[in-house]
Order: sequence, then C-alpha cells, then structure tokens
Amino acid sequence: MIVCSCMRISDRDIHAAIAWMRASDPQTLITPGKVYRALGKAPDCGGCVRLFVAEMRRSHLLEVPAEPHVPRKAEPALAEVPSVLRGLRARAAQDA
Repeated sequence: MIVCSCMRISDRDIHAAIAWMRASDPQTLITPGKVYRALGKAPDCGGCVRLFVAEMRRSHLLEVPAEPHVPRKAEPALAEVPSVLRGLRARAAQDA
C-alpha cells in the first residue's frame, strides 16, 4: 500500500527501513524523519504524516527493547534489508 504518494513510499518500505535501523542499532529511537532519511527521501506536503506514523506503529520493531542488546547473528530476513534499501534509493534516484 502506498503511504506517501509524493515520495512513493509504501508500507513495505517503512517496515524495511525500521527493520534495518533496529538491526543496525537496537537502542535507537526511530522517528518518521529517520525513516525518510533511511529511504533516501524527505517529506514533501505532509499529507501522509498521520498514515505514515500509523504504519510505523504497526511494526513490532518500533519500540526500544527494555533489555540491553546482546549481539547475535542477524536473522536472514534482516540481512537482506540493506540491499532492499539500496534498491529503493536507486528507484528514487531514477524517479528524480
């Protein structure tokens, strides 16, 4: 589902960015601005903000874990996230 039509951001893009940020730094606070930056984009008109935030809240990875992070091997799905983000950035560059 398209969440931000100005920047062509889908719900999958948002969840991929959140997963990538959480895998990179489990203690980071994830904000809409950080999600946009992770996708290589910036908000435009602001009409999507409520839907954007609602979609972020659907992610179980949004909350900062209460326990300190103990490094472990990345799950296979999380290992693919950086390549997904590169693809999204490439698509955004082509659209620009």
